[in-house]
Amino acid sequence: MSYRVVNGKICPVEPIENYNSKVNTNKTTQKQNFADILNEKIKNNDTFVFSSHAAERLKSRNISFNENDMKTINEGINKAQEKGCKESVIFYKDTALVTSIKNRTVITVMDKNSSKGNVFTNVDSVVTL
Repeated sequence: MSYRVVNGKICPVEPIENYNSKVNTNKTTQKQNFADILNEKIKNNDTFVFSSHAAERLKSRNISFNENDMKTINEGINKAQEKGCKESVIFYKDTALVTSIKNRTVITVMDKNSSKGNVFTNVDSVVTL
């Protein structure tokens, strides 16, 4: 063991070889823990998110969903995910929700009147609930 003077005080210093082996073992356990946490979050089929754009559309078009509605929409997202869909339009109660299934995010929301005459592009599936 060697010593180093830091700010006028003598401090013990370990050899670099020992330090590197300690650092590497800590990093691998952190990576494994992070990977486990990430996989748990990805596999979580209980939640989805409204984008800020979708939240604005909900507010401006006076569309509201209760807890049961949210569960039903989540089930629709799960069904689309099971089928391997990437981007989907979910029709639920006079509303159309353009949804990224991969990210579990509602991109935009339209009511019955707003969706008339519109063309949905870049969508690979439709889910009706």
